[in-house]
Amino acid sequence: MEDPTLLVLALLGLAGLTAGFVDAVVGGGGLVQLPALLLGLPNASPVQILATNKLASFCGTTVSSATYYRRVRPDPRTFLPLMLFSLLGSGLGAGIAFLIPKSAFDPIVLVVLLLVGAYVLLRPDLGGVTSLRFAGRRHTLAAVGVGLAIGLYDGALGPGTGSFFVVCLVALLGYSFLEASAKARLANWATNLGALVVFVPQGVVLWKVALVMGACNLVGGYLGARTAVARGSGFVRVFFVLVVGAFVVRIGGDVVGLW
Repeated sequence: MEDPTLLVLALLGLAGLTAGFVDAVVGGGGLVQLPALLLGLPNASPVQILATNKLASFCGTTVSSATYYRRVRPDPRTFLPLMLFSLLGSGLGAGIAFLIPKSAFDPIVLVVLLLVGAYVLLRPDLGGVTSLRFAGRRHTLAAVGVGLAIGLYDGALGPGTGSFFVVCLVALLGYSFLEASAKARLANWATNLGALVVFVPQGVVLWKVALVMGACNLVGGYLGARTAVARGSGFVRVFFVLVVGAFVVRIGGDVVGLW
């Protein structure tokens, strides 16, 4: 594959910056980054696109995870099993990614986003404050199940993973949107790492593009995490609804051929 032009690299870097900010606040940065990679690198294979996106996202989730951890101090009894099984699930999913055609990406993501967005809109009081649904072992098992399922999805496809983590932690486990975002970033860091453990040895990462986008994603992730912590759960919830709505419109338009 030919190297991208400086203009393409600059536009991909801008997409990485935007994706990092969005991902740090509510997740779903891959829904900005993946379409940009597909447009900017039309000759790249699906696996190269996924692997390059994963490395760029890993840079952003590293800094946003550290920022959230310092400022929110999430409970390790939840985020450690969540991270471990997210990593395992992502590694398994990355093996499946070699079998998935490009044409399957958008329809799958669109259906999941519609379900997630509708659920949050129909529950206006959801995620305002932390009110845990389970305690003890049941809480840990719920975190393990969320991590394994979403990790598997992230390794195989990836777009919207952070948003899915957030809504599951809010709706299933009972965390506020801010606390859910903190744990989601840590889990998303683990899923990115799990996928890279498979992708990097296969030689499918486009390193020049990944490092440019990764540097921009890192800056966006830092700014997004600082903004979310400063504004609180109300801001995160509104931002979540707006981002999911925008993604539904964009991906839905692709599926029905509007653009």
